[in-house]
Amino acid sequence: MSKPPHLALPPAARGYRLPTERGDFAVHEAGEPLRGTVLLVPGYTGSKEDFIALLEPLAEAGYRVLAVDGRGQYETPGPRDEAAYALEELALDVLAQVRALGADRVHLVGHSLGGLVSRAAVLRDAAPFASLTLMSSGPAAISEEQQGRTKLLVAALETLREDMGSVWAAMRAQDPQDAVPDPPELAQFLRERWMATVPEQLIATGRALICEPDRVAELAAVPLPKLVLSGAVDYAWPVPLMDDMAARLGAERVVVEGAEHSPNAEEPQVTAGALVAFWASRTA
Repeated sequence: MSKPPHLALPPAARGYRLPTERGDFAVHEAGEPLRGTVLLVPGYTGSKEDFIALLEPLAEAGYRVLAVDGRGQYETPGPRDEAAYALEELALDVLAQVRALGADRVHLVGHSLGGLVSRAAVLRDAAPFASLTLMSSGPAAISEEQQGRTKLLVAALETLREDMGSVWAAMRAQDPQDAVPDPPELAQFLRERWMATVPEQLIATGRALICEPDRVAELAAVPLPKLVLSGAVDYAWPVPLMDDMAARLGAERVVVEGAEHSPNAEEPQVTAGALVAFWASRTA
């Protein structure tokens, strides 16, 4: 689970609902499209807040930046129907969001599960995109250890989907005993985000993380600039696996030292710098 370093929007950012032909989506937006437009897609159990520390540096670099809550995530509503959260459905949402932005071509960044959703969107229609960044997102299903943990979570949600508070309490009971407690404001936000997320979204996307096939060869055939960015350690997809994926894609590769699964939250300044350098090199 990504934990934002803070929850305060920068002064130049704003939150609102982006209307699209597939519904309204809660977003955070900052900046003007002097050098381009960026769409940030969050991961499993995440939300737009996971990118909150990227908004200001990317806006200052000349980009219009939008971070979005996907269908059924936190402040974006969604139906109580697991079929609505298939990756192809979420990919159609991303394409609708891009059309609603009215931008020429958009730099797409997907974190973790958001990388799988973003990949599905690009494979369906690459025309609206200027580049694709897969951030802490691998070639197929998550690691075997994480598959086991996610299977347990999905099973709990299937049984207790009307009692999300109990599932949350059970999850937090698994935290290491020596873990540093979250600040009260962050702890409250994390619980509120969990409680607001549609359980069917978590069930369906959890299954996708367990079962997603390797689609790297398909993506490699798409003539779009690509970046694979991760921390130096990753529990969902081992770093060597992402190294190999980057090579297979012919993508640029950035490893953010000092970060693990969420470089967007753990080392946002370095991550923002790497993204800007990649976009600048591909649009020069």
